Amino acid sequence: CYARPEPTPPRRLLLSAKASAAASVDGSKPIARGRRRVGLTVTPSLTFPSSRSRRQPKQNDFYPRCTPRGPAPQSRDTPPKRDTGIASEKEWGINLLDEAVKESGTNEDGSTWYRESGEDLGENGYRCRWARMGGQTHDGSTEWKETWWEKSDWTGYKELGGAEKSGKNADGDSWWEKWKEVLHQDEWSNLARLEKSAEKQAKSGTENAGWYEKWWEKYDAKGWTEKGAHKYGRLNEQSWWERWGEHYDGRGSVLKWTDKWAETDLGTRWGDKWEEKFFAGIGSRQGETWHASPGGDRWSRTWGEEHFGNGKVHKYGKSTTGESWDLVVDEETYYEADPHYGWADVVGDSSQLLSIQPVERPPGVFPTIDFSSSPPRTEEPPGMPPSSME
Repeated sequence: CYARPEPTPPRRLLLSAKASAAASVDGSKPIARGRRRVGLTVTPSLTFPSSRSRRQPKQNDFYPRCTPRGPAPQSRDTPPKRDTGIASEKEWGINLLDEAVKESGTNEDGSTWYRESGEDLGENGYRCRWARMGGQTHDGSTEWKETWWEKSDWTGYKELGGAEKSGKNADGDSWWEKWKEVLHQDEWSNLARLEKSAEKQAKSGTENAGWYEKWWEKYDAKGWTEKGAHKYGRLNEQSWWERWGEHYDGRGSVLKWTDKWAETDLGTRWGDKWEEKFFAGIGSRQGETWHASPGGDRWSRTWGEEHFGNGKVHKYGKSTTGESWDLVVDEETYYEADPHYGWADVVGDSSQLLSIQPVERPPGVFPTIDFSSSPPRTEEPPGMPPSSME
């Protein structure tokens, strides 16, 4: 049942098709088409008059039910899968009840289950509808939990929590997974912004193995887009890491980067990284492939490209073994100026989030505006060590 991680092959990381770069003498690097996709700006039907407010939730009372309203929830003892990104609303299948429920039971095999749902209310029209469910075998060796929620308030903030899932099995394998979608007004640009994120982790109960992933996507109504992921894995004596990111400013400027590295308990380390920046056909690419031995010996090859926007490309590079090149070639510049999945796409795939209805606001009552928040910062997942290249 445990999703065992794949080890990184020795001496060189296999790079994904999404963000790979093979360092070579001519400096050729990942190619992305420079055709700009026609952007479609979709404005949500709701306005966003102010930023997200502070909340003071208040929990409702719950009353046990003598008879379950439906069949017992099914065991979800399957760990998440690696490299699957952020799941869609349809994949999560969130279905919240319209009333408070608290029930539990015992199955014929001795396993137990529970299911609860309710609603919390707070200031500024804050409302959170939620549901919890779970179960375990009679001896407690296998266990699973899942939580769903949706949140809203009078500022236009909406959140669909697909939740938190966790579990363990009789072999000692354990896992957890989180997923969330958020629609709000960005306090700095005053634009509608939609954000999606996911975190996943699994650990083996029989060997020194496990993995962790964090994914995020952020979009605004004028085409600004940010995507990224941080990953970590371990299998016995070998560990590996991966980070990548994409940033589109909505006006033609794009930044992409990838950094992958691995190491063994004996001290051998190796990795690849690359970065590209472009705007209006002008930009650069650069990267490095490297390897370090336990004794301190280090090999590396660095490369770079300068694209001038006139059909000329300056390619250069060198390695610690004496390789070097520096030349200007006639070459067309290719890059992706717009994300292949942008604002119009994410709005179209977030119908459940957009359909969340806030508490009705009484006439003459307006939401409290919070101006104390700080500018958004790049998220860093817990426990991610710095790059071995530094």
